[in-house]
Formats: sequence, C-alpha cells, structure tokens
Amino acid sequence: MNFNEFLQSVSKIKNIPLTAEASHIKMMPPFRQQLLEHTKHKIKSAKKAGVLALFYPNKNNETTFVLILRKSYNGIHSAQIAFPGGKLEPNESLANAALRETQEEVGVPVNQVELIKPLSEVYIPPSNFYVHPFWGFTKTTPLFVKQDTEVEAIIEVSLEDFLNDKFLTNRWVNTSYSMEVETPVFLLNNHVVWGATAMILSEIKDLLKALS
Repeated sequence: MNFNEFLQSVSKIKNIPLTAEASHIKMMPPFRQQLLEHTKHKIKSAKKAGVLALFYPNKNNETTFVLILRKSYNGIHSAQIAFPGGKLEPNESLANAALRETQEEVGVPVNQVELIKPLSEVYIPPSNFYVHPFWGFTKTTPLFVKQDTEVEAIIEVSLEDFLNDKFLTNRWVNTSYSMEVETPVFLLNNHVVWGATAMILSEIKDLLKALS
C-alpha cells in the first residue's frame, strides 16, 4: 500500500471497532488457555507495559512498520521479535511509555509520532505483564538508531508482505517453559513472529482488511 493511501485510511481505522479475542485467537499458541488458567491468580498483580506498532513510508513511499529483535540474555523474552516498547514508569501513561520506549529503542523522536488508536491488550503469563499496544505513524522515513543494550536488530516490514497470507503458517518454536510447541506464526523478513507480538499483529491485519 502506498503510504498516501494509508494516511487516507487513518480516519476510517480510528472508527473500526477492535476485534480483540477474535483476532488474537488466530495466532494463540496452543498452550495459552491452559497457561492462563494456571496463572490467573497472578493477573491482578500484573505489571504494565506499552508498545508501539509504528507505521511509516519507506524510501519508495511504501507503507512499512518496524519490529525489533531483542538481545539474547538470561530471561524470558531473550532473542524474541517484538514491537518497540517497555514497562510503565511511575506517573506515566501507557501511551507515553510506548512512545518513550520507542524513542529509546529505535531512535524515533516522540514528537514525530501520531497515535491512531490503542489496540487490545494482551496478557503475557511467563513475565506477568499486561501489554498495551498502540498504533501510530510518522509521516517521514525514520532514521533508526538502535539501542545496543536492548536491541539486536531493527526489522522493517513491508505492509504488502504482512498482508500476504503466504507469510502466515505454523512453526515449531521453543518456549520460555523449555518446551517446543507448534504454533501459528508470521514469517516476516525471514524472522518467525509468534506469541503476543503475532496476536497484536493479527488484530492490526483484521482492522486493515476491514477497510476493503
């Protein structure tokens, strides 16, 4: 999609109801419901994080969005594909957390980003986080600068590829529970995207398809 077309659709996107569970379930790992049942006592104490699905024009004015590959470390989200974002700081809104962390992790200034709408939150049992995604855009091609301590690589994904169902498949993945499961994934730029990130992307995809 040409980025000018995307901008013209923003007002329509704002008015489309969120699809939430109907979209999330398409990309849910098979063990998620069981895991939620086992961890439901923790949900009330869950930490909060804000992440940003940032859309922008590439150098050819094609609509693109950014994901990150997190650094390998001794932790739950080691070497995973994610949206830029992070945990909520004291006296901070979730939207501001998403914008601040995006600037820190990939170098896009907060004042260059316009938010379209919040998306449906996703609970992540292994880390006991409620992730609150926001959909936004910048009208200029970003000059990305990755945060070397947190980000291994910046991944720029074509909207055209993302909407192509040939990049939607199943793969066996290693989970934070030291087990391998087969789960729905997006194959984007040769990266396997699954779990919470894939669930959020599924809602974005359904909202975009609702435009046609």
